[in-house]
Amino acid sequence: MILFFSNIMIPMLFVIIIAYGLLRRVKVYDVFVEGAKDGFATIFNIMPTFIGLMLSIGILRVSGALDAFTRLIAPLIAPTGFPEDAVPLTLMRTVSSSAATGLLLDVYGTHGPDSFVGRFVSVMMSSTETIFYTLSLYFLAVKITKTRYTLAGALLANLVGVIASLLITEWIFGR
Repeated sequence: MILFFSNIMIPMLFVIIIAYGLLRRVKVYDVFVEGAKDGFATIFNIMPTFIGLMLSIGILRVSGALDAFTRLIAPLIAPTGFPEDAVPLTLMRTVSSSAATGLLLDVYGTHGPDSFVGRFVSVMMSSTETIFYTLSLYFLAVKITKTRYTLAGALLANLVGVIASLLITEWIFGR
C-alpha cells in the first residue's frame, strides 16, 4: 500500500497543480514556459560560482589536503570514537553532495556498507546538508548579500546532525 502511494504521489501532485491552475483560469502551459525561462536565466547567473566551487573541491581531493587534515586531527578525534575515515566525508558534505557521494563510495569500498563506518556515514549523509553550496547557490540566485547568522546556524545544525548520526548509529547497530 505504501509503495503504491509513493509511486503515485508525484504524478498526483502534478495533476493537482494543473487542475488548480485550470480552475483559477491560469494559462498553465504559458506560466510553465515562463518559469522555465526564468530558471535558465538563474542557471546562467550562478554558473561561475558553481564552476569555482567544483574546481575548489577537485583541487582539495586531488592535492591530498583532506588526507593531511585527517591525519592532523586524528589524535584529537580518537577519544570521541569518531571514525577517522569519516572525517573527509564529513568536511566535504558541507561543500558538495556529489563530492561527498564519491567519498561515501570510497568508504563503502574500504569498509563495506554494513560496517559501523559505512552505516554511520549513510546516516550522516541523510542528516546533514551541503551548506556552502546551498548558501552560495540560493543566496546568489535571490541576491542576498547579508546572511547574518545563517552560516553559523547552518554549521551548528550540521554539527548536531553529525553527532546525532554517530550516537544513533552506535545505539541502533553498536560498534
